[in-house]
Amino acid sequence: MESRFELERDAWGKLVLTDAAGMRHVGVSAVRAFPIAAPDQGISLVTGDGKEVVWLDRLDDLPAPQRALVEEELQSREFMPEIRAIRSVSTYATPSTWQVATDRGDTSLTLRGEEDIRRITHTTLLISDSHGIHFLIRDLSALDRQSRKILDRFL
Repeated sequence: MESRFELERDAWGKLVLTDAAGMRHVGVSAVRAFPIAAPDQGISLVTGDGKEVVWLDRLDDLPAPQRALVEEELQSREFMPEIRAIRSVSTYATPSTWQVATDRGDTSLTLRGEEDIRRITHTTLLISDSHGIHFLIRDLSALDRQSRKILDRFL
């Protein structure tokens, strides 16, 4: 697929998109339409005021240099650690402090209430902590037995 736009970084590190008509859009951001279910499909490049300038059906459709810039932009704005194990909880009542192992290292999170655990699919959960950070459990069955037992007390 031939791209109808150009992407580059300016001297200040902002992403600049030049569209097919030659119009430059400085400071565009990449936003995933389905960050959990289909992270490489449906990506919008938007201006600072939220106006969409380009829709990408698939990230793989972009040439390698443009794909790298979009991936960089996505990584810089997304932070969603994936929980690999739940080590312990301070109490089974909420609020409670959880000690967890994530793909980004060990940390703790504070669960305000059971409503902060949302089921995305049958096997995927999204947990919001008291600071607004979202933690992902991609596959419940991949968790160890102790982690599933702790989690079951909150579901």
